[in-house]
Amino acid sequence: MRNMKFNIIKAVVVLLIVSSCNDILDETPDNRTTIDSAEKIKELLVGAYPEGAYVSFLEPMSDNAGDKGSSATVEFRVNEEMYFWRDLNDIDEDTPTNYWNDAYEAIAQANQALVSIEELGGSTELNPLKGEALMCRAYAHFMLVSIFSKAYNPTTSSTDLGIPYITEPETVLLGDYERGNVANVFDNIQKDIEEGLPLIKDNYEIPAFHFTKKAANAFASRFYLTIGEWQKVIDHSNIALGSDEIAVLRNIASSSNLTFNQQVALYTSSTFEPANLLLVSGNSLYNRIEARARYQLSPGVMSDLFRGNITGKSWSYSIFFRGGSDNNFIPKYQEYFRVTNQAAGIGIPFVTFVLFSTDEALLNRAEAHAMLGQLDDAAADINMSLAVKTDGYDPSTDQFTAADIAAIYQGINPTLYTPFYTISSESYPLVSAILDIKRTIFYNEGLRWFDIKRHNIAIEHLDFFGNSFLLPKDDNRRAIQVPEAAQSFGIQQNPR
Repeated sequence: MRNMKFNIIKAVVVLLIVSSCNDILDETPDNRTTIDSAEKIKELLVGAYPEGAYVSFLEPMSDNAGDKGSSATVEFRVNEEMYFWRDLNDIDEDTPTNYWNDAYEAIAQANQALVSIEELGGSTELNPLKGEALMCRAYAHFMLVSIFSKAYNPTTSSTDLGIPYITEPETVLLGDYERGNVANVFDNIQKDIEEGLPLIKDNYEIPAFHFTKKAANAFASRFYLTIGEWQKVIDHSNIALGSDEIAVLRNIASSSNLTFNQQVALYTSSTFEPANLLLVSGNSLYNRIEARARYQLSPGVMSDLFRGNITGKSWSYSIFFRGGSDNNFIPKYQEYFRVTNQAAGIGIPFVTFVLFSTDEALLNRAEAHAMLGQLDDAAADINMSLAVKTDGYDPSTDQFTAADIAAIYQGINPTLYTPFYTISSESYPLVSAILDIKRTIFYNEGLRWFDIKRHNIAIEHLDFFGNSFLLPKDDNRRAIQVPEAAQSFGIQQNPR
């Protein structure tokens, strides 16, 4: 996929992308395909979605990971370094640097598409492509600022370091880039979303790999959840879910009797799983290490996440193990190995990741309802999520009112969640329940880290010998360090 992107366009963000300068300088400045048709712009936009894996480095940073000790059978450097929140400058697949590179490559593709659309006259026919390009640009920048900057906070974001927001294709070898601040980055993301989303049309050959209307609204739902605009979260979630909401959720209860191969194929299916709103396939080794890496689903973490939910019943998730009894995992990933040299037996491993789902849209809406004091609506969304992910769920006995949830969460630590906004005492139990549910159902998808940053949750990691390692609230390490090579070109590093 990466080769295809560069066959279409050679303009890349040279200063920001930490790839070999020799490869870029070998190309003459104008040795690029002319983008002179809607069809070529469509091809260009195939590469406007970041293909890098972020699960591999965000999951071990979160409270979804524990130290399995000697029972782990694979040593994976990024897994260990990120578990201890260390700065990592490796450039291999599955690293922060690789994601930085892929995101800025995607941005370069989106920007070239936008320029080409303008050069073709910006006709009504091209508006859906413009909408997709704007949404892609917004999404890649949103992910970058969410990973490499501090959490959004209107009190501090005007001074917190952002990430370079690139809105034009590269025309010079070394541009002048500044990180700006988080507030400006979020303003630009919102501008692109609000301009691009109304232009989206559902006319893709394989919709699950593009920003359809539902996928674009799911992204908007996540964005507005991050900045605390609750009614917009609800409005966009409603569109992402559609009219038959429970039918489009991931029904783990009904699929738990499938074989392992059937479950893993269904989880990232672009055709048979209606919960998948946006998928991406990228070069990754994650399927090979997710079960066997040391800092993953330890027995203690597995008990916390999958021992049962507030119904008192078990989650429906099937837990498998690979290469050792402690190497547990949930079937979410499978590898496609693209052979590049049959004789030598070499090739490129690809893994498909879920970027947006109806399950996330539902729980975003539930949290927004809770924050607006619409507690019964929040409880209804919680019940809907549990109904399709709980063994033996019985709506006559397992439906919870807001008062029921408040009683279950009575006595929860009032300082556990400290976002930039205030959570009322009435809303706090429901928000807690929602975050607990999200932690389980999005296990090993990377989303927990964004909730940890958004709610400023303190994390404790224990090593196999019982030594404690803390990531306190507001710790600078919550913003992953920008790549060293980007720093060498003048991009300011994150404080430590």
